[in-house]
Amino acid sequence: MKIAIVTEDEITISQHFGRAPFYVVVTVENGKIVGRERRDKLGHAQFQSEPHSEVNDPRGHGFGAASQSRHVRMAAAIADCQILLARGMGAGAYESMKEAGIQPIVTSISRIDDAVNAYLEGKLVDHTERLD
Repeated sequence: MKIAIVTEDEITISQHFGRAPFYVVVTVENGKIVGRERRDKLGHAQFQSEPHSEVNDPRGHGFGAASQSRHVRMAAAIADCQILLARGMGAGAYESMKEAGIQPIVTSISRIDDAVNAYLEGKLVDHTERLD
């Protein structure tokens, strides 16, 4: 299993999925972390020059076609992962990750290793109330 975590410093989980510049991807076998790598992540910095049109979607921000396209591009770097950990993200990005076959989890735990261990112990809570 592979777990992707959004990060700025490879130690803590970023507060917002779209703004994080990196993923840390941990490989888990038999309930233990056996590998760890940093991957570049597309995000707001790369997409700022693209047109942003707000779509009045009843589901909220991030569900328009342009946003969905950006989310697909963000997911490409972690297509081999089953789980994505973030401390905050938009509802559109959350749903896009699910559509890509990646289970997003919005956690209140800030340290990567602590959150991964909580997930492996079945104790990680998905705080969907933090979706914006």
